[in-house]
Amino acid sequence: MATKERAFISFDIDHDEGAKMMLAGQAKSPDSPFDFKDNSVKEPLSGDWKEKVQRRMDNVDVVIVLCGTQTHTATGVAAELRIAKEKPKPYFLLAAYSDKTCRKPTSASTSDKLYKWTWENLKSLIAGKR
Repeated sequence: MATKERAFISFDIDHDEGAKMMLAGQAKSPDSPFDFKDNSVKEPLSGDWKEKVQRRMDNVDVVIVLCGTQTHTATGVAAELRIAKEKPKPYFLLAAYSDKTCRKPTSASTSDKLYKWTWENLKSLIAGKR
């Protein structure tokens, strides 16, 4: 069996926790290319919050930024993406909903593509095809 990539899921806890639960659930699929390792923390952006996220990201292979309708206002997601870029960890932006307008975090580059969330896309993105 192939080694699974360890994924950190960054998401807007206030608006997209249900979508994150679905994504984490997909990691349990027998043909999943990733393991759900860690995710966003709901703490104020002060103290050692960023340090905790940095340590969590040290133990993952890829960062999945789950983008919902309010992600552009989620300061925690923006900070987590900045940390992923600083590490540098491979990352990609995944649209949390197919029937809504999903927004990128403010720290995303203009060249960062927002990918549709399909099982085939997810497997390709985890494999580095982005």
